[in-house]
Amino acid sequence: MGLFAGTKWETVSQCQVCGNAVSDCECPSDLPVSGKASDTADATWKAAEKQTACVRTEKRKAKRLVTVVAGLSVKESDLPGLLAKLKAACGAGGSLEGESLVIQGDQAERISTVLRQIGYRVKP
Repeated sequence: MGLFAGTKWETVSQCQVCGNAVSDCECPSDLPVSGKASDTADATWKAAEKQTACVRTEKRKAKRLVTVVAGLSVKESDLPGLLAKLKAACGAGGSLEGESLVIQGDQAERISTVLRQIGYRVKP
């Protein structure tokens, strides 16, 4: 039972693809949210061995250090997936800024090691 059940604010959750109520939805469960099956089916990533990542440390506001991984193409790499692996390996937060991965702290050596284990070529 939901918080708003039985009140005027109760809403039926709708499928993001077809717009019907979730209980009445007949959409396949493997469709992405955008509704285009080709979004994930056509995604072919370039092999890690053929990509070179540039790892460097930058000083940001208030003398905070961040480690930046650049040189990887958004169209040829699964950057959100790689970011999740790097954040888990470092135990630190991070974000995707354009075509660069930004990890909090001075993690350059640890990130370089993880990238080499995955198969990427690494430039300092």
